[in-house]
Amino acid sequence: MGVQGLATLVNTYPQIYRDVRFMGRRLVIDGCNLLHLLYFNSGLDQNHGGEYAAFEDVIEKFVIALRDCRITPYVVLDGGTDCTDKKLETLTQRAKDRIIKAHRAAAEGSQERILPLLAKLVFRQTLDRLEVPVAQCYGEADEQIATLANEWQCPVLSNDSDFYIFELPAGLLPIDHFKWEAVEQCGSQKYIPCKSYNTSSFCIFFNIQHHLLPTFAALAGNDYVKLQRTSWAQFAPAGREKPNRLEGLLCWLRDFQQPREALEAALGLMGELSKKSKAEVLQGLSLGMAEYQIPPSSYLKMFFIHKVVPPFPAVEKTAGLVPHWMLLPLAEARLCGDILDVLQLRRMPLPTPVDHGDMPSACLTSRPIRQVMYGLLLGKAKPLQVEERDREGLELKFILVQRTYKGVIQRLDLNSLDKADPSERLQVLLEALGVPEASLNSLPPQLRLPVAVTCYWLQRAQPPPDQMMLKALLLGLTIVDTWRQRAALHPANKQRLDVNVVHAFNQWQLCLKDSIQLNQVLGYPLPEPQIARLYEGTFVHQLVHVMKTGGRLGSLLKSDRSSVKRYQTMVFIVHQFYTQETSKSSETQKTATAPQRQPLDDLTADLQQMFTLHEDEEFVTEANSAVTALEDLSLHDLVSVRTRYKTKERNNRCKIPEMSRKEECRGLDII
Repeated sequence: MGVQGLATLVNTYPQIYRDVRFMGRRLVIDGCNLLHLLYFNSGLDQNHGGEYAAFEDVIEKFVIALRDCRITPYVVLDGGTDCTDKKLETLTQRAKDRIIKAHRAAAEGSQERILPLLAKLVFRQTLDRLEVPVAQCYGEADEQIATLANEWQCPVLSNDSDFYIFELPAGLLPIDHFKWEAVEQCGSQKYIPCKSYNTSSFCIFFNIQHHLLPTFAALAGNDYVKLQRTSWAQFAPAGREKPNRLEGLLCWLRDFQQPREALEAALGLMGELSKKSKAEVLQGLSLGMAEYQIPPSSYLKMFFIHKVVPPFPAVEKTAGLVPHWMLLPLAEARLCGDILDVLQLRRMPLPTPVDHGDMPSACLTSRPIRQVMYGLLLGKAKPLQVEERDREGLELKFILVQRTYKGVIQRLDLNSLDKADPSERLQVLLEALGVPEASLNSLPPQLRLPVAVTCYWLQRAQPPPDQMMLKALLLGLTIVDTWRQRAALHPANKQRLDVNVVHAFNQWQLCLKDSIQLNQVLGYPLPEPQIARLYEGTFVHQLVHVMKTGGRLGSLLKSDRSSVKRYQTMVFIVHQFYTQETSKSSETQKTATAPQRQPLDDLTADLQQMFTLHEDEEFVTEANSAVTALEDLSLHDLVSVRTRYKTKERNNRCKIPEMSRKEECRGLDII
């Protein structure tokens, strides 16, 4: 759906709008539209993996502005893809365009409006924290948004051109004209200055019958039929330097009173068509017009007011494919709508992050995680494969992927998965990541999934991440909140994009994203990490840049006790996992190579740097002892004689704190 160019046309004639002081009312919000516009219109970074903390702040300020003006928001999100596949051609073309834009952004550093991978999750988590009512539809949300606004006699907030066609009693408030950052006050009342659009004003201005608006939208181009043979620009008013096709179509429609006669006349403009072709075009146009008919009631009303689970659409093709227990978490957006595509269409649309076309798809690294999810969702049902829409180079490919159906998954049934033993659900998640549960127990709950994902990423990412990338990631997970307060480094968007770093962290974010999705399907055996307080793409990019250029991390590493302990624990877990996996690989290959340098060597140096910069002498002594204990533990199984000697030497130096601090500072490779 969507009438391309319609919003631009209406903005050309601002007299169609009405100035409004909006306050004290309900507001139905097109969530997916708001998500994109809040991110892109706020000038946030698009190419370095996301500014999630800043995005969270923008969302919070938006909600505060609404509440200051006594506006009650109801956010509605899209769910799965339409089962009729009417939008497949449109979605495919958009995916192709995104691949080109994502490559251009990586190669040239341009802003191509590519949404960072975890921005949607930040949006949902922030709204949940702020207790904003949110509903996720089972399919496209436009119809339900229009129906709810019609029932409640309140406006819709969106930039989607479809809402210029729906007959909304309280009208449309275009986001571009909704000045939420400039709240004004009249007496004791605060309000948001904005512009309101109403279909009656549009029809009066262009002098067409009101009931011809859906006909106009269908003829302008819809998901059912493309009228490529008709040049509507020829009917535009004379004297225009560049005739507008939509304005030409509106001028042409002035001569008609009823939709049927307009459709018949439009067929006549298409030239010679067979009887069959005419019937197909007419049916497509009629279906396109029907999209704008508002049903008498919306299931969202009862969901928002009484938490009544919305009924799943009764479509014969998809009957029984979605278990009943999933409906509530789907409606609450606690389950991603992509799951419906897997269940109903055996298809998974994959995101396209900013990435150079010469690199392999970043989605390949997390594919084994998705295969486990496919096994859970589909069991033994045929076909045994799921079609993934991914890129190869700069080409869009549809790739058939086998599901994973073995081990614990074979004992679980999707229809009763919500009642399965929690230990079994956790086992499925951790086996997918290849991390034992015991190794995560020493971590705070919020870090268990991210650290497990980091272990998986370290083993699977291609090309393998280097030491600086791993160090930057672990430091970022440790002190991102400290960095938010200090803003210690230069903005990442002023640095030249390092495509290798971009690709490595794209893989990590996709591994986290797919693990969170699997965790959702399993009923949250691990707590879902709060992304805005966990990871900042721009921050880890800056850390890598500083280390590569020999800069100082100085005050950035001057952290509190809890940060140091978190970093210490993560270093130990990641190192332990890495050395064990390396040992297994060596035994399998039966090679006798020289001992490899282990990640702990450099990571421990960062840890001691954090201690050295701390002002609390007692804490420094205590912390250095912790490093020693950490090294002794991790070096117990797999460490060379040279590294053992290094540990002993550090033990001796710890007895003289001043000497220890000076010597460690000289030895750091990140200063």
